[in-house]
Amino acid sequence: MKKFLYSYIIPFIGLIFIRIISATYRIRVIAPEIEKSIFDRGEVPIYISWHQRFFPGIVFFANRHRISIMISKSKDGEFIARIVKVLGWTPVRGSSARAGVDKGGKQALEELKQKALEGCTIGHIVDGPKGPFGVVKPGLLLIAQHSGMPILPAIVSAEKRWNMKGWDRFMIPKPFSRVIIRFDHETYIPKDITPEEFERLRIGIENRLYTLYQETDAMWGKPLEP
Repeated sequence: MKKFLYSYIIPFIGLIFIRIISATYRIRVIAPEIEKSIFDRGEVPIYISWHQRFFPGIVFFANRHRISIMISKSKDGEFIARIVKVLGWTPVRGSSARAGVDKGGKQALEELKQKALEGCTIGHIVDGPKGPFGVVKPGLLLIAQHSGMPILPAIVSAEKRWNMKGWDRFMIPKPFSRVIIRFDHETYIPKDITPEEFERLRIGIENRLYTLYQETDAMWGKPLEP
């Protein structure tokens, strides 16, 4: 019974909640031309977000393009995979963090690359699932490096929001809140770079994300949280 509830009933209840509250948001997209230029070149992006901020994008991005996301093969990953699949995302099971040594990770990267060739976009939570907060993990760069896809920041900020307890104070915009989804210039990760160049790019993306969230939150006259 517990397995049935965990695998089917709870994800269905979560789906209803997400769709109802997401339908009330008043979304403003900033710099959509950046995203459009990527598609105009015949490419597809890797949308990136902090774990704290991805909630408003779950329905928004699923309604616009075919989108896939890498999810771990853990028990919690199985639960998350069921939810995102019902919402219209395509889960790919594996760990990009271990792609260099783990067979499952390599297979997942190959599957993501194939989906990109088929025109499927990718969503990636840079510091998920358990932090540290705001830290861009190497898996993002491995996905971009392996697929050749551009990394596209998708910054989300809400005027009125709840922040949950937890390691990142997960944000859920309140019903009927104004929500900003802001794109920023894309980044490509070359296939042949030194470990030092790889780390420099990783830190650059990490710092840029922090600045973008800080600037976007300031549009509401509120400081970055946390």
